[in-house]
Amino acid sequence: MKAILLAGGKGTRLRPLTVHTPKPIVPIFNRPFLYYQLDLLRQVPEIDEAILSLNYQPRRIEEIFGEGDGLGIRLRYVVEPMPLGTGGAIRYAGDQLTESVVVFNGDVLTQVDLGAVLRLHRERKAKATIVLTPVENPRAYGLVETDASSNIRRFLEKPGEDEITCNTINAGIYVLEPETFERIPKDTAWSIERSFFPSLIERGETFVAYIYDGYWIDIGTPAKYLQVHKDIMDGRYTAPPFIGAANTAFVADGARIETDVEMQGPCFVDEGAVVKAGARILPYSVIGRQTHVEEAAVIEDSIIWPNGWIGREAHVSGAILGRNCHIGRNAVVSTGAVLGDKTAVTDYSKL
Repeated sequence: MKAILLAGGKGTRLRPLTVHTPKPIVPIFNRPFLYYQLDLLRQVPEIDEAILSLNYQPRRIEEIFGEGDGLGIRLRYVVEPMPLGTGGAIRYAGDQLTESVVVFNGDVLTQVDLGAVLRLHRERKAKATIVLTPVENPRAYGLVETDASSNIRRFLEKPGEDEITCNTINAGIYVLEPETFERIPKDTAWSIERSFFPSLIERGETFVAYIYDGYWIDIGTPAKYLQVHKDIMDGRYTAPPFIGAANTAFVADGARIETDVEMQGPCFVDEGAVVKAGARILPYSVIGRQTHVEEAAVIEDSIIWPNGWIGREAHVSGAILGRNCHIGRNAVVSTGAVLGDKTAVTDYSKL
């Protein structure tokens, strides 16, 4: 059985972080994000190959993952000739498939039971099964309405207050039958959400929902990207290095923490990092590999990618810093700041 990962987007909402780093390899702590999706696919033994549908900087992704050696699942790469949308990408990647296929949007992090989703799909002999998840604020999303038997009735795009009949949204995880792909035009930008799924309803085909109320998040914005790290550190999402060690200060082997450093968990310091005397690493801080934190600097609620330099008495709070960023002495980088790779902030500056 195959899975298709729709990983061709440019990660526009995460820019400038994704200018040089495609979203599938944006780090969550010290692991590229795609590893977490592959972890989930490996829970279903019959899924033996993941097809990565790519368009943006595909070689960067292939350089890291190769053919999947040591991952427990084979990887194959399909590069779209142009952006094809979600539906067009599925047709392009899955045109030769003959059995049920699992499809994942490239920015979804979840712990859904994929085996249970597949069982529902097969029990109902569905043409398509979609995972739905409930949300607290339905008005902010496009909603998906079901009947009492979990059949999909309709899609509601950004409904008004009087139109809200449910609180379930598309979680970006599907099981599809390839025989339906022929209705997606070849080599054409096509939306699975706006075109393909409505065609199933119009034709009266079996199209069912699996409702999942566990952990689910779209990592595609800076706020959500920060939130994922907090959720792992707090134990709301189970992942290394915080498995069984939620709310702790994790320091990787090879990191150097000098005396008189204040560390308040949960936080993460990767290998090769240096934290000088008097610095303060406060909750929900992530210090990337080979990053240097100078004396009396303060980092809190922030993510610093590898090879950064945080100057003496600098203060970084609620921010995300890309690779090789240099924050000068006494500089302040405050909540909401997102700095791209190689950004330099001069001494005594405030952002």
